Amino acid sequence: MANTNRRTLNRALWTIQGLLAAVFLFAGGMKLVTPLPVLAQLSPLSPYFLRFIGTAEVLGAIGLILPGLLRIMPVLTPVAGAGLVIIMLGATTITAVSGPVAVAAMPMAVGLLSASVAYGRSHTFLLHQPTES
Repeated sequence: MANTNRRTLNRALWTIQGLLAAVFLFAGGMKLVTPLPVLAQLSPLSPYFLRFIGTAEVLGAIGLILPGLLRIMPVLTPVAGAGLVIIMLGATTITAVSGPVAVAAMPMAVGLLSASVAYGRSHTFLLHQPTES
């Protein structure tokens, strides 16, 4: 039964990771390809800072998928999830301050999903570490 629960958790985490990767690839990619003058009109933040955020989002999306997929340094997946949580905390705050508070629910939900990946994969990573005897 424990093996079935672990398999179900793994599938759920992979599903969340795939959806988050798609969201962050899209959001980050848009920040990277949108011309700077347009970015300056869309947000009160510096367009250069938005480019930085876009780069972090794309790298975070890659970090959610590639380490587990390639089985190379899987510890990077919870690190990517935690980094994306930080980005989404900022997005939630800025959205809540600059507009209707209800609109901040979306970045908050994405941040909570990122936190669940960070927690779930760090827990999985710690369970599979070899023990020294």
